[in-house]
Amino acid sequence: MRHDIPADAQTVVIVGAGFGGLEAAKALASAPVRVVVLDRQNHHCFQPLLYQVATATLSPADVAWPIRGILRRQTNAQVLMARVTGIDPQARMVHADTLSLRYDHLVLATGATHSYFGRDDWAGVAPGLKRIEDATAIRQRLLVAFERAELSDDPDTVRRLTTFVVVGGGATGVEMAGAIAEVARETLHRDFRRIDPRRSRVVLVEAGPRLLPALPEDLSAYALGSLRRMGVEVLLDTRVTGCDAHGVSLAGSERIEAGSIVWAAGVVASPAGAWLGASTDRARRLEVDEHLRVPGFDDVYAIGDTAAARDGEGRPVPGIAPAAKQMGRHVGRLIAARASGSTPPGPFRYRHHGDLATIGRRAAVVRIGRFRLKGFPGWLFWSLAHVYFLIGLRNRLMVAFTWAWNYLTLQRGARLITVEAGLGGDAAEERPTFPARPAGSAPPPPR
Repeated sequence: MRHDIPADAQTVVIVGAGFGGLEAAKALASAPVRVVVLDRQNHHCFQPLLYQVATATLSPADVAWPIRGILRRQTNAQVLMARVTGIDPQARMVHADTLSLRYDHLVLATGATHSYFGRDDWAGVAPGLKRIEDATAIRQRLLVAFERAELSDDPDTVRRLTTFVVVGGGATGVEMAGAIAEVARETLHRDFRRIDPRRSRVVLVEAGPRLLPALPEDLSAYALGSLRRMGVEVLLDTRVTGCDAHGVSLAGSERIEAGSIVWAAGVVASPAGAWLGASTDRARRLEVDEHLRVPGFDDVYAIGDTAAARDGEGRPVPGIAPAAKQMGRHVGRLIAARASGSTPPGPFRYRHHGDLATIGRRAAVVRIGRFRLKGFPGWLFWSLAHVYFLIGLRNRLMVAFTWAWNYLTLQRGARLITVEAGLGGDAAEERPTFPARPAGSAPPPPR
């Protein structure tokens, strides 16, 4: 780490403190530059485990870390919490809601958000999963659905409230559907007296012909079979045509009444392309060259989900954490070499380390080159890999202990409703009557 930053040092502004942005900042730790990291949040989130926050396995603090804490020892780095509103490439200025910054090099690592394919009005009833706020909001919806069902005397209302629809059969959708099924069938079934959470309906809707399309067909088939054995209904080749507060409509006029909907069907890049007025692809990702520079813009780079990068064979680089980290490291080293006058690295070459997805707490699928695992061995490998990539010893120990405890006891300790539950709606309108029960008598059986 450098402690002596030259007075005439160039300024590198990194917008976004996700996997790519942090890796770029770290790669500049010994470079004679000033590094400014801008993010609208004060924390970095480990997105691959957000679904476990959403399903009450982990707490937000287990998968997020303060950005300042991560970079506290890097003396040439400054962290600013601000929301970027625009970029002036001619003046080399980044404009945020509270300040404007001049840059010599600009790294855009602003990530992606949910794509509703032109139906953004669905966002309010079908939240996606990209941030801590998304995960806690989904957790709230799931837990409140059971609480409302416990208050209801109407079987149709109970059936709707305890029906959960997950849209999208990629890794996030598969993991969410499996986790929701486990919460209902293994964790909550002893906690309620008037309803039986084991009768909950979990539906996974995928528009394509199979789940986990990035994986080989045999692993996709294993994931499908595992979910169905857990009681998840999987609808393939099925397109969602409508979402509202009471359920989803499917192609062919089919309707599923549901208490909660989770969107995992697609992503779209941040508005970085609009800030620059640069060329983007259909997912709003910025076109970049072999060094991840934005063509036509001096010293502007895009990485992670913000970039439409390609590997050495011309194939799109996937939007996953290892890819973002590799891009961030490449750009950081390139800027460092230019600032110090050393030989810059060659063109960016993506190395794919593998694909992993978990299906509940006893099964997962893993592909690393020709190496494949599934079932319980795959779950152990998945668990070790995710614990390894967490930041900080405390988080690694806490997550490992929590998973071990959950595996042995089937309990989930983060089942907290922390915002006003709003148990009005259907439940309040029905005003159920709870008959008095003699002291010492057994509770009524679940319906």
